[in-house]
Amino acid sequence: MATVRYFAAAAEAAGTEQEQVAAATLGALLGEVSSRHGATLSRVLEACSVLHEGRYVDDPATPLADDAVLDVLPPFAGG
Repeated sequence: MATVRYFAAAAEAAGTEQEQVAAATLGALLGEVSSRHGATLSRVLEACSVLHEGRYVDDPATPLADDAVLDVLPPFAGG
């Protein structure tokens, strides 16, 4: 199962900082977490960046290994 780590507003919307998700592709994973956590997380995900093994990904067809680690990062301000 892939490990999904949520940060900031994404963690708040998901109600957890981390969870395990069985999914073969990025699109399937995002669909599963949206289904699990509802409309609030779905809206947050639209603005988030997703890192797969430390690299930005946005192609729903991106394959995921069983031991993949994905970080869900909402936009943030800083200087």
